[in-house]
Amino acid sequence: MYLIVGLGNPEKEYENTRHNMGFNVINKIAKDCDIKLTQSKFNGLYTIENINGEKVILLEPQTYMNSSGESIIQFKNFYKIPEENVVVIYDDIDLAPGTIRIRKKGGPGTHNGMKSVVHCMKTDNFIRIRVGIGQPSYREDLINYVIGPMSKNDKEILQKGIDKAAEAVLEILKSGIDISMNKFNGKEN
Repeated sequence: MYLIVGLGNPEKEYENTRHNMGFNVINKIAKDCDIKLTQSKFNGLYTIENINGEKVILLEPQTYMNSSGESIIQFKNFYKIPEENVVVIYDDIDLAPGTIRIRKKGGPGTHNGMKSVVHCMKTDNFIRIRVGIGQPSYREDLINYVIGPMSKNDKEILQKGIDKAAEAVLEILKSGIDISMNKFNGKEN
C-alpha cells in the first residue's frame, strides 16, 4: 500500500496559489483516474483506491501546511504503511516553474510543511516529489509570492509541473521509484 500525500492549505483562498502544488497534483491524479477524495479522518481528506495495480491512499492534509505531518503520521501508522511507500508532493522555490525533482529521501530544506512531515515521521526516508514554482523577484516578497494570486501565464507554466508530478506518481506505482527518477529527473520543460 502507498500513501500519496499532497501538501497545501485547505482554505478556498489558497486553492490557486503556488503553495498548493501538492493539492493540485493530488487533484490531477484523482481527475485522471476518475476518483474523488470524499472521506475524512485524521485531519485529512482522502480516498483509498487501486491505481496501476497498487492499493493507494490519496491524501490532502487539512491541518494547514505547517502541521501537515500530524495528519500524515496518523495515516501511516493506522494503515501500517512502510516509510518507503510514503510519497509527499510539495512546492519548491528552488526549482524552475514547470519542473519537478524526485528523491528517495532527504532533509526538509526550508519548507515548513516538510519540516513538519520529517519531525512527525521521525525519518527522512520517504519519497518526495518537489514541484518547481521558482522564486519571486524580491526575496522579501516570498510569503505573498507563495500564497498570493498568480497571472494566467504563471498558472499555465505551473500546470506543466503539476502534470509531470502526477505522471511521475503513476510511474512510481507502475514501475518503481528508480525508473520514475530516471524518467523525470533532469528533464526541463
